Amino acid sequence: METLKKNILAGSLSPVYFFHGPESFLKEEFTALIRSTAFPDEAEAAANTHILYGPDITPGELVARASEYPMFTPRQLIVVRQFDKIKKPVGKDQQKQHEMKFAGYMKNPAEFTILVFDAEQLDKKDVDKPPYSLLKSFRHDFPLLKTPDLFAAARAHEAGWEFDPEALKAFTAYIQPSSREICQEIEKLTTYASSRQGERRITAADVYECVGISKTYNVFELEKAVAGRNLRLSSGISLMIMEREGQKEGLGNIVRYLTTFFMRLWKIAQPEVRAMPQGEIAKVLGMYGRQEYFVRSYLSYAGAFSSIQAERAITALKDTDAALKGLSPYPDEKYLLLRLMQQLLG
Repeated sequence: METLKKNILAGSLSPVYFFHGPESFLKEEFTALIRSTAFPDEAEAAANTHILYGPDITPGELVARASEYPMFTPRQLIVVRQFDKIKKPVGKDQQKQHEMKFAGYMKNPAEFTILVFDAEQLDKKDVDKPPYSLLKSFRHDFPLLKTPDLFAAARAHEAGWEFDPEALKAFTAYIQPSSREICQEIEKLTTYASSRQGERRITAADVYECVGISKTYNVFELEKAVAGRNLRLSSGISLMIMEREGQKEGLGNIVRYLTTFFMRLWKIAQPEVRAMPQGEIAKVLGMYGRQEYFVRSYLSYAGAFSSIQAERAITALKDTDAALKGLSPYPDEKYLLLRLMQQLLG
């Protein structure tokens, strides 16, 4: 994505873009970037940007629109949303004709039109069929975020801010791994922290106060209680989190956080991993940038659970997650939570 961004900012625009995947916020951002680069001012952009929707237009009709010269301007932008649901012509002969028109255009796209196709996640079997298969050379994938912590740190850095390690850990533990929500919350955080004189740093206190996380009953205190094998304290903190966040959502957050926690404990329980330099251990644990700071905590936790105990914990967490998703019956969330804590620490 960095290469794509650099090319657009440098004014090197492609006649066609195929944005594919579920990360809608980033697709919207790149479309807006193309628009601002393509036109000298907002008035011209507004007059020459056309938004179409896949269910309303066939491939052949789309080619006809893209082939029309824009009026009073050298360039036009056509954005096709819901391209994964593009309208199919009636009859196989018609479908073949439209497919041929579309294929012909993609081999020689008009110089005066920029086409942006915005599609949700498609099955592999569909991606390999027309019209999507004709767009391989124009395709840019936008999967869901796999490393929200790195994304959050990079976005804050772009805005001229840096997360303290504890702040980044708190932020990514409580914010949904969605680029849209992360960017919105970072904007709030930087606005909030701007009232403080000094370095442009986001502290843990900023996150606690702005995002609304209790300093006593949060997943970090829960992590310490679990690592100390304190069943009573772990259960109490978990119940308070659920009370604050809602029973189901709170338990879901606890399960997600502890699954990552025990996966890391399982990895660090392997002798070959513990023998590595700290920077390499961080990579194995999926901890990058400022999160490397917490590798020492996991090394100190390593003696609390054997690899077999960590495996059992991961299984218990998976079973709890399945129950929350309705795949097995349960009396209520508090019962699920207390049973889970017994399985983890009993």
